[in-house]
Amino acid sequence: MKKTIDRNYLEIKSINALIESIPPSLERSINLVKSDDFQINKFFYKNIGKKHRWTDRLIWSDEGWIKYVKNSKVETYILKVEGDLAGYFELIIHDDLKEKEIEIAYFGLLEEYHNKKLGSYLLSSAIRNSFHENPKRVWVHTCSLDHKNALKNYISRGMKIFKKETITI
Repeated sequence: MKKTIDRNYLEIKSINALIESIPPSLERSINLVKSDDFQINKFFYKNIGKKHRWTDRLIWSDEGWIKYVKNSKVETYILKVEGDLAGYFELIIHDDLKEKEIEIAYFGLLEEYHNKKLGSYLLSSAIRNSFHENPKRVWVHTCSLDHKNALKNYISRGMKIFKKETITI
């Protein structure tokens, strides 16, 4: 069965354009994980992605996951709430372009952490951490299969749509 999907590409070009969220009152931390711990990426990809049709990496072998996370251009951050895994984001450094860009490649929360103001907090951190690399811009794409508040969250943090497309899958 074919499905029509709306996809939006968003960018933010300066840390000064970031509209920070109010930190949630929960005990929380966001930390960069070691590049050899591919199981974290695989866990979040499968558990967050199952509701949003993230499928391209499901065929990866453990060796494929290891190669990906060991790439020096990939950074993975995890959100813990009261000591438990809650969400993550992956940043990809594109420094092979004329000017460096950072892509927020994957981003999300486990379902039990939805509706707790953690998504805006996590996105603020993703953008802030991206600008540590001094990129020309930070960008992401989202689509109509993602969480219903995804696009709103990106725009609320100061990101602007620079491209829209409709695709059929």
